[in-house]
Amino acid sequence: MDFLFSPEALSSLLTLTFLEIILGIDNIVFISIVVGKLPEHKRKRATHIGLILALVLRIALLFAISWLVAMRTPLFYINTEHISASINGQSLILFAGGLFLLYKSTKEIHEKMDHSGEQSEKIAQKSGNTFYRVLIQILLIDAVFSVDSILTAVGMTNGLDGALWIMITAVVISILVMLLFAHPVSKFVHQHPSLQILGLSFLLLIGFMLLAEGAHLSHLEVMQQSVGAIPKGYLYFAIAFSLLVEFLNMRFRKKKSI
Repeated sequence: MDFLFSPEALSSLLTLTFLEIILGIDNIVFISIVVGKLPEHKRKRATHIGLILALVLRIALLFAISWLVAMRTPLFYINTEHISASINGQSLILFAGGLFLLYKSTKEIHEKMDHSGEQSEKIAQKSGNTFYRVLIQILLIDAVFSVDSILTAVGMTNGLDGALWIMITAVVISILVMLLFAHPVSKFVHQHPSLQILGLSFLLLIGFMLLAEGAHLSHLEVMQQSVGAIPKGYLYFAIAFSLLVEFLNMRFRKKKSI
């Protein structure tokens, strides 16, 4: 394991760990929103189980990198007068994940805006079954975020000695950090309804990003125009800026109420 302590490996490990934590924000936001369906005393447990599932999935995918890379092989082609694409396994996973996020986020926003009281009553009546439904939803989206995370990690460590162990170490460290902060973040979000709507809006953005990434991986062309991937830096800048504005609004409302 001496290769982990070389300057190049340490630099890659630190960079990849930081990136994994940033990418993990998507997962924490989704888990925070979904566990809100549960009674308060069950939320911490569901959050921890969700992140542990993410860790298991990512490590499993790292040991199956050859299979994941092979998913770039086209499964079928679309060739029409205006649209052409070569659909592969990776793009199908991202398409499915993007559509799921769009559906889930839109549904949650609708419930919070129009049927919050009625929905809360139904949740309380079905709390015994909700825990397992929440875990299934977390497991599904963990799979999508894990694929996106691993593809990024593979690109960053390509050609390095011991790349697999560097990626595993980065994933373990990032999940441990998220386990430490996920519940406080989730609790803070649920104490501020405006942050819940903002978080759901972020998930809508992430859903569109996954759809664009899937289209990019399938080399989709519409009217002879290629669909490019959305740079993640733009997305996270938009999220960070929106959070800053919301925190300023919260501080302003607090001062105004004094």
